[in-house]
Amino acid sequence: MITLYNSLSREKESFPDQKKIRLFVCGPTVYDYLHIGNARTYIFFDFFAKYLRARGYDVTYLQNITDIDDKIIARAMTDGKETTAVAQFFTEAYFEDMKALGVDAVTTYAPATKFISQIVAQVERLIDKGFAYKIDSDGWYFDISKDADYGKLSGRTAAQAEDGVTRIDESVGKRNKGDFCLWKFSQTSLKNLEPRWPSSLGEGRPGWHIEDTAISEFYFGPQYEIHGASVDLKFPHHEAEIAQQESASGKKPFVQIWMHTGALLVEGKKMSKSVGNFITIRNFLNDHPAIILRWLVLSHHYRSPFDYSERALTQAMAELENLYTLSLQAREEKRNNAEDASRTDMLSWKKQFDDALDDDLNTPKAIAIIFDMFKDKTLTAAAKATLMETFDEILGLNIAQTLSQTEAIPAKVMEKFAEYQGLRSNKQFIQSDALRKEIEGLGYVVRDAADGSFITKRFF
Repeated sequence: MITLYNSLSREKESFPDQKKIRLFVCGPTVYDYLHIGNARTYIFFDFFAKYLRARGYDVTYLQNITDIDDKIIARAMTDGKETTAVAQFFTEAYFEDMKALGVDAVTTYAPATKFISQIVAQVERLIDKGFAYKIDSDGWYFDISKDADYGKLSGRTAAQAEDGVTRIDESVGKRNKGDFCLWKFSQTSLKNLEPRWPSSLGEGRPGWHIEDTAISEFYFGPQYEIHGASVDLKFPHHEAEIAQQESASGKKPFVQIWMHTGALLVEGKKMSKSVGNFITIRNFLNDHPAIILRWLVLSHHYRSPFDYSERALTQAMAELENLYTLSLQAREEKRNNAEDASRTDMLSWKKQFDDALDDDLNTPKAIAIIFDMFKDKTLTAAAKATLMETFDEILGLNIAQTLSQTEAIPAKVMEKFAEYQGLRSNKQFIQSDALRKEIEGLGYVVRDAADGSFITKRFF
């Protein structure tokens, strides 16, 4: 049975008892290149969707794209470009980054500008029900004091929302400091930069929070199973989503389970361009294979803070190198010996792996189980290779594909390896260690095991 930690109840809960699952994850605001903190969230939910599908669930994975926002307008002003051009450029960059990372589980992407009529309709309902008010020359705002449940996700009351400063819309006409904008009226000063739509609300554009609920309601209705994003969106963004949708529909809960990925730090500090530790996905991919970032993400529990550092990067590369090497060894032995892989003890390892993931997606524990599986001397190489293929289908490490592309080791390298084996047999360890380093310098790894030594190409 799958259990997930629900950020709303603050407890682990049983997975919804149904085969069709609707998953919404907050997408990017397309005004700049995304960073590795964003990548953590999108890699994790890509894994999550694939894991559910591997378990037999029919998952519809929806992600919005915020292609109209104050940040996009500010970037357009700085770059001297049209807002739509900025949004289009960084939307394409986002898709390129996701493709490079192997993030391809999303069913539907929904740009906010394609859902203006749905956004306007939801704001109209909030006005009719008394949850929204108008500020002349500014826009329509949600009155958080009208929602008795406001703050139930983040633990903030309406009064405590007064101290919120993260993307809380500023306006001298607001009733409560925590009130947020649903619809922004067009500003004369932004005439050449600000996209605007005529509507019953007045000419203008959507606020940030309203697009998500209008889009999710269009595809999923007023209630669905799972909403995910990074923890920094819990307040005020997700709090606003709950207030909007439950107030507009009168139905609770808006979402059954809320999932939040933990913060990603760099050398113990929050990423910031001013600090100089801001790492875009593209920065990372210029220097490292994409699979390293996926491994870094999966080797940390999704809810835990994750401190990215050179030490963590080096460790990840060593771990993944080890896993690829063990997988290659098992695969080669399976091919050469044609062993039977249908051993009953395979079921025990598969169950341990599944149990780890079923317990709030404990990927670090699942990974530890894989390494323990390779240490099991009672398992044949064929069993290990078969199990690894099964595990990799869920984790998405592309091990089988990478190993299938491994080139034959050159004869000169194999000659050195044969010499190495001879030295080891004669217990000439000083000479063999020196030769090992020479072989490793050529891009190959020599590994010693109880049943002999073997050599593979270095993967990372």
